Amino acid sequence: MKRTSRISELREIISSEKKRGRKIALVPTMGFLHRGHLSLIEQAKQTDAFVVLSIFVNPLQFGPNEDLSRYPRDLERDAHLVEEAGVDVVFHPSVEEMYPRPMLTFVEVGELDRVLCGSSRPGHFRGVATVVSKLFNIVQPDMAFFGQKDYQQYLIIERMVKDLSLPIEICPVPIIREEDGLAMSSRNIYLTAEQRLEALVLSKSLNEAERSIHGGQRSAREIERQIREKITLESHGVIDYVEVRDAGSLSDVTDIQSPVLLALAVKFGTTRLIDNKVVEVEQNV
Repeated sequence: MKRTSRISELREIISSEKKRGRKIALVPTMGFLHRGHLSLIEQAKQTDAFVVLSIFVNPLQFGPNEDLSRYPRDLERDAHLVEEAGVDVVFHPSVEEMYPRPMLTFVEVGELDRVLCGSSRPGHFRGVATVVSKLFNIVQPDMAFFGQKDYQQYLIIERMVKDLSLPIEICPVPIIREEDGLAMSSRNIYLTAEQRLEALVLSKSLNEAERSIHGGQRSAREIERQIREKITLESHGVIDYVEVRDAGSLSDVTDIQSPVLLALAVKFGTTRLIDNKVVEVEQNV
């Protein structure tokens, strides 16, 4: 496995592989990798492509009161994990390498970035779309892999690629969970033992909501109420949002008649966790 922190060197490595006829697969990450990230690598490896994994904690997507400075980092641990997983090259640039001068150019995906996490974290998805478009320009991959735990991010990147006619296939990978149901996240390490236990209410409330929809409940507001009630009764978590949205457009839903996204964000202490579930609707109910 090769490692580089320089854009020019990465481009040389990729150019050499492309001359050999290799397809290029990109797995963008912010590091402190877990089994969810490894599932992205597994999917990328199955394509027989040359796999590039980036590790970059992107300051553009953190707000002024968010956890940029305390976001977990362990490059050597990550490098060992991805070498075992079969990654071909790790790109771990510095902030100065990615942003050598103050940024004046940004990428925004309107409407999709104004709801859910975009509403509570203004500017977050502008930072995400900008750094991902920069990575796409540096790597020029044939395909890129994104986890569906960040479902809104996946939809935004997919729409950006379509709108800008980028020749890249966006490959979504399902959420990877702990055995008890907690969605894997680099931020889980910040949870106390009690908070970790209470956080299980997130996946439980989503599962109950799915059963309610499959049982015939079609009111989006009632589903949201059920989820909020369970979280409030069974934890000390502070709800940021609980929303039912159209799974394809993230538009508001009142009457559930097509696939929907059940999405939530809840803070346990200072740790903000997100989770979601896409629910198909059984029309014969």
